[in-house]
Amino acid sequence: MVKEDPKKTIKVLGDKIVDQINKGKNPEISFPLRNLSNIVYDKKARILKLGDKYGSRSFFNVAHTKKFLQTIEVAKVSNDLLKEEKHASLRDVFYQVKRTIPGTKVNLVDEQTESDKAIEDLELITGHSREQLNITANKNGAVAGRVIIEDKGDEIDWSKLGSGGWSIPSAVENIKFKKVNAKYVLYMEKAAVWERLHEDKFWEKHNCLIMSSQGQTTRGIRRLLQRLYEEYNLPIYVLADWDIYGAYIYSVIKYGSINLAYASEKLTIPSVRYLGITYQDIEKYGLQKHLIRMKDTDKDRIKQVSAYEWFKDNKAWLKQFEMMKKMDSKAEIQALSARGISFISDEYLPTKIKEQDFID
Repeated sequence: MVKEDPKKTIKVLGDKIVDQINKGKNPEISFPLRNLSNIVYDKKARILKLGDKYGSRSFFNVAHTKKFLQTIEVAKVSNDLLKEEKHASLRDVFYQVKRTIPGTKVNLVDEQTESDKAIEDLELITGHSREQLNITANKNGAVAGRVIIEDKGDEIDWSKLGSGGWSIPSAVENIKFKKVNAKYVLYMEKAAVWERLHEDKFWEKHNCLIMSSQGQTTRGIRRLLQRLYEEYNLPIYVLADWDIYGAYIYSVIKYGSINLAYASEKLTIPSVRYLGITYQDIEKYGLQKHLIRMKDTDKDRIKQVSAYEWFKDNKAWLKQFEMMKKMDSKAEIQALSARGISFISDEYLPTKIKEQDFID
């Protein structure tokens, strides 16, 4: 992201619109398109990026008017937050812009998805992340390990925070690492699996960091993972369910996401590796009786994801997808508990890591 002061960037945006109005022009905003047709997979960098297609949004275009106003309104909210040096959640912003447009019976926004999309547009227009615009998401992740950080003047030791670990915030850019003692980072999609590894002191026994979310990774988690990789050269391993959604969670960390392709350089780790579960694990550990039958939506999603450019030439992943369809099943990480409550900590993960049994 650009280093210019976000307040200055928003002021330039506002001045440009005022100037257009003063000259009797139709107020207009232009920005890169972030639809699928403008998403490019950079094979060399191995990340998703925005293409060079641009779109515009103008006030006097009936099809654009509402979205134009939504973008201007969230820009105003961000500007106020920056001036007051305060932060607001995505939900706070939604309620700040939710009102009826004067002289009409039309609400500026009806659902939070509308204000969220306007914030994403503002990121594109200004070149600043929502965190830089003082807009944050809910905390949804935890980490534990031998790391000491400084966060807004407070020194925090990730190894001494009890059963809950350190709650990962939305904005992690200004966190200072004071000490990092780890060989690698193990990220998992499920908080329940993180709790098992934490209770078993996996991070202490194997000198690593364990990190989780609840489902898809938050931007704060992705940026924190990237910082640990780039600043301390820590390998990142992803532990996910054996289903198409687990594969996609992994791919988002590795290649980026379609919705956030414009922020890939700050969020992706092309060297990340997938640690499990695989169909080979199911056979090796006799988990066939602990599988879950796939739904039609799972099968449709496999077909869709298999066609993505970053998957379609990957033989290892295509084989996993093929076996999911052949077995008509998927497997959760917790299926390993059938072999013992701490089997994942005592045998599964140590063996996989020692043997470098990964998918790239």
